Amino acid sequence: MMIRSENISLRAPEPTDIDLLYQWENNPEMWQVSNTLTPYSRFAIEQYVLNSANDLYSDRQLRLMIDLHKVDPPKTVGCIDLFDLDPGHRRAGIGIMIVSGERGKGYASEALDMVITHAFGPLGLHQLFANVIAGNENSLELFKRKHFALIGVKKEWLRNDNSWTDEYMLQLINQKD
Repeated sequence: MMIRSENISLRAPEPTDIDLLYQWENNPEMWQVSNTLTPYSRFAIEQYVLNSANDLYSDRQLRLMIDLHKVDPPKTVGCIDLFDLDPGHRRAGIGIMIVSGERGKGYASEALDMVITHAFGPLGLHQLFANVIAGNENSLELFKRKHFALIGVKKEWLRNDNSWTDEYMLQLINQKD
């Protein structure tokens, strides 16, 4: 699967992405936003990439790599995930990660537009939800610009060292469904 826009392409992870995914998944700075508690082995990431059908309905998740396709060779700047698919209620969570040196350039916004269109079109989802840690104002504003409604605050939801942090829950309902 590949979805293209003016500046970026969304594609399935390839074996050549294993080292990059290993680096991202094992970055402790990302753990709080991804609810990761322990490191992933390279083998586990390799098995995910090699064995995933990359089908939302069979895997209950879909990871797409975000590539800049106007550069040669294309450059991977992040990933966007649909996760926790509930096919009966036709909803899934959505999360996005852009590498630190590429943030603020509109890639997350463009990728989010593409995945929303794909989720509400070919995938037939009725709603998407996002969880954003308090303090991540850039992500919160991004989802709000895409018409996600803030539907709640999970108080002291995430533990970081010896403190607790709230998490916002946002929701986007397919108005054409």
